[in-house]
Amino acid sequence: MTGVPIFDALPAAEAERELLACCSAPRWAREVVAGRPYRTAAALQAAAAAALADADLDAALEGHPRIGDRTAEGTARREQRGVADAPVGVLAALAEGNRAYEERFGHVYLVCASGRSAEDLLATLRSRLGNDPAEERAVALAELAAINRLRLGRLLDRLREEAA
Repeated sequence: MTGVPIFDALPAAEAERELLACCSAPRWAREVVAGRPYRTAAALQAAAAAALADADLDAALEGHPRIGDRTAEGTARREQRGVADAPVGVLAALAEGNRAYEERFGHVYLVCASGRSAEDLLATLRSRLGNDPAEERAVALAELAAINRLRLGRLLDRLREEAA
């Protein structure tokens, strides 16, 4: 059994809280909850991806720490595991890159960091600094969708394990 039937059966407010822990975009969470029941993980993932809109990006960005931020907690800390043991020079370059990125685009550098090294994340950050603002917004939204897919998968796993 997957966690989807459990998610489908949650009271709306609780399901919305669970989704907000995945992505801090209230409109997105409300839309996904309103689409229940999903019955399969694939249906939930497809609906979550379809519900994600450009309007959700700013709210979602507020819930994301900087890449390399040693104060990141919980899910973000786990997702940034590849940065934890990075050399001091790479961490300094990430901090400088984060500052340059935020100056250029007005928000944190959002990237799906799971399974990626600090060096890889730094190279990606540097390459994205060359994007124009509209292109970068589209890239950030695609990265948010990837993060949401991973987090929704973990949410469904957790719900299934808790019910077992």
